[in-house]
Amino acid sequence: MVVYDFTAKLASGEQHSLAAYRGKALLIVNTASQCGFTPQYRGLQALHEEFGPRGFAVLAFPCDQFGHQEPGSDQEIADFCDRRFGVTFPIFAKIEVNGSNAHPLFAWLKQQKGGLFGSAIKWNFTKFLVDRAGTARSRFAPITRPAALSRKVAALL
Repeated sequence: MVVYDFTAKLASGEQHSLAAYRGKALLIVNTASQCGFTPQYRGLQALHEEFGPRGFAVLAFPCDQFGHQEPGSDQEIADFCDRRFGVTFPIFAKIEVNGSNAHPLFAWLKQQKGGLFGSAIKWNFTKFLVDRAGTARSRFAPITRPAALSRKVAALL
């Protein structure tokens, strides 16, 4: 199984196959609009702009499982990302990343790349770097700033 085998609903409500990103390196992030890490959207957008033309994409998956920091509707979240940060990468519909209702993509990502203290995601803005073959290569903690991933992204391209 690879990342391209999954589908997820976009904030607009349409089902979207991750096969659309086949051959691209990806940074998959669980996000929140009312979190101390929310300004990382700027850095994620910068990575998307810098490396997008070379076959890279950021995919944001809003999640409200941590401190109720993503309370809005899918459309409110997408509008916030556009208005506040000029986000042009895909914003997916709100999902769960832990527990029995975890989205299958995140269940798989956690299985592939466990965390320091088990596989559960501990907070918003946990990041997974996926190579062009669709294999999860690295997992990064919420405190890892997007700019710190530049070299790792470049190495996959």
